[in-house]
Amino acid sequence: MLQCLVQSADLAIGFLVSVGHLALTCANTSCANFSCSGRGSGLASQSQAKFDINRAREACDWVEGVTKMPLEFPTAEGLTDQLAFGHALKDGIALCTLLNCLQPGAVKRINTMKAPFKQRENLEMFLKGCESYGLKSQDLFQVNDLYENKNLYMVVDCLYALGGLAQKRSYDGPVIGVKVAMENKRNFTEDKLRESQKIIGLQYGSNKGASQAGMTAYGTGRQIIPGESQKIVSNESHKIIGLQSGSNKGASQAGMTPYGAARQIIPDDMIENNN
Repeated sequence: MLQCLVQSADLAIGFLVSVGHLALTCANTSCANFSCSGRGSGLASQSQAKFDINRAREACDWVEGVTKMPLEFPTAEGLTDQLAFGHALKDGIALCTLLNCLQPGAVKRINTMKAPFKQRENLEMFLKGCESYGLKSQDLFQVNDLYENKNLYMVVDCLYALGGLAQKRSYDGPVIGVKVAMENKRNFTEDKLRESQKIIGLQYGSNKGASQAGMTAYGTGRQIIPGESQKIVSNESHKIIGLQSGSNKGASQAGMTPYGAARQIIPDDMIENNN
């Protein structure tokens, strides 16, 4: 009896181990499939599609032209794809040097160590310096966008925005992007503002040339025949029913029953025959 119980327990434990191993295998397979062909892969494809290699090459040329230091690409071919672009700017040294050239002292200390946390610190100081320089928050990127090659197109857009802002701040070196427009604020006096309230803008229409001549009073009948022509019309003409009102020619009430009488469906001659 005891031996049977031991064998049953061994079988139960073996069954549970097999089920657990099968569940773990299925879970790993599902995770692998999701990571390869799921949402993460779709986002990476979208980010790669937004990356423009020509704009990235212009941005790298601008960085090299301002800093006077060449960028280090992974291969001798230079900038070939977005991974090479991320590799050249990943450590943050070139970006911090760029910002110091545009605004001296923007980054107090640039880390030259290859440690990951030091490179991330360079990127954080560059982003803070860009915000202090006047760049808007929506034009910046996140550290992981560059360091982990997630959204490298945002790095390119940030450099273009930085180049446009540098032109606004009268930087006389190499340029990139569109110059940010200068603010042109107008100040009007109170008297001038009150005068503007007396003018009806054209968006409300225009009353030039408008006249109420010939209009009848509100509620009166509409005169189809002009006033001068009414003097020629005789009184006898008012007794005629115009064709637009219909015609009563040939009309007769013969055979009609009095109002409220029953309607005879069977003709009278057939009723007399039946009788």
